[in-house]
Amino acid sequence: MTALVYIASFQLEAGESTAELAGRFPGGELGGALEPHPLPGGREISDLYIRPELFREVFAADVDPTTAAQMAATQRPIVASALEDRATKAAWQAIPSWSLVTMRDLAIPVRSMRFMSERAGSRTVEVDASHGVTVSQPRAVAHLIHEAAAVP
Repeated sequence: MTALVYIASFQLEAGESTAELAGRFPGGELGGALEPHPLPGGREISDLYIRPELFREVFAADVDPTTAAQMAATQRPIVASALEDRATKAAWQAIPSWSLVTMRDLAIPVRSMRFMSERAGSRTVEVDASHGVTVSQPRAVAHLIHEAAAVP
């Protein structure tokens, strides 16, 4: 069987953007923590990084300080336009999905994750974790993936 597993993630519908859904519900603090770094070559394109001094608070509040500092120092950026680009398809409309909603997430509002999970008909598990759940609670993440993979 093929399944989708969303871990503290967006489940966009065709025509929606990540920025649109992040702003639809209160509680997200990621936007204000992002710092643009223009790409070389004079293009009007920027990579976005989470400001290191805000990384743990906004992204990894339940990760130990040393690990969170390493995560901040080695983070991969996102191109700014990726937040505004609109989805062209929604795979969850045709493929069964599971969703891990992180209750202390300041990157994606909890109400937004719940809304998307419900709309998609995802089998949803809520955990008391930050957006950095893959580091802070890897067993919960692995359990959900295993559950999705085990369905015939």
